[in-house]
Amino acid sequence: MPPRHAIKDADWERIKDHLPGQPGQHGKVAKNNRLFIDAVLWIAKTGAPWRDLPEYFGNWNSVWRRLDRWANKGVWQRVFAILQDPDLEWVILDSTVVRAHPHAAGAKKKADGSGSPADQALGRSRGGLTTKIHGAVSGLGLPVKVLLTPGQAADVSQAEELLEGLPTKVVIADKAYDSKALVDSIEARGAEAVIPSLSNRKRQREYDRERYKDRNLVERFWHKLKQYRRVATRYEKTAQNFLAFVHLASIMILLR
Repeated sequence: MPPRHAIKDADWERIKDHLPGQPGQHGKVAKNNRLFIDAVLWIAKTGAPWRDLPEYFGNWNSVWRRLDRWANKGVWQRVFAILQDPDLEWVILDSTVVRAHPHAAGAKKKADGSGSPADQALGRSRGGLTTKIHGAVSGLGLPVKVLLTPGQAADVSQAEELLEGLPTKVVIADKAYDSKALVDSIEARGAEAVIPSLSNRKRQREYDRERYKDRNLVERFWHKLKQYRRVATRYEKTAQNFLAFVHLASIMILLR
């Protein structure tokens, strides 16, 4: 009997041919990709430590090393990109802060000396360690792009990167994105900026208030994303592997 969090047959059919280990590819043919995906989904959904992975899925360390390898090769991000709808009439920008478990600290430094908490998208405050997930969501409430920064990073700091390459006609965001440079950039792309002004601005910008109401779609996305406990709380020491879980959860949302 398959585990409760296993991927559904129809969803598996949509992604199976985009995973490593296909016939004709370099290296070994992967015969257990589906079991591996189910294992990572179990960890993502339950938030359990890797060592508690049920024996049904095989050796926990082998599963972790495979997730790490796929993250390093960009597999999770590639599958996420493949499932995207190219018709993006409008997008919504927002961010959410995720508290990091103390175990998330202490990633090994690289040979070049990099690997500080900031390099791993970890920020420190009186509340502890945090990571911020920045996202662009479509008009259907589906994820388009996700990025990580330390928790204290300003929302607007990642707006340009989120919008890079997106053929959108409308950009919706809250007051945290009220920046003349950003609004000018959006309009230079031929798009409309639906971003209210900060209350302390002498000249308030006009914006489409009815369209702005659709910003709730990104809040719904965050709610769905954080149903994956391994995303709602960060346990991964590296930003790369935490982003892998964010991409996996986003992939499952896209498959619904």
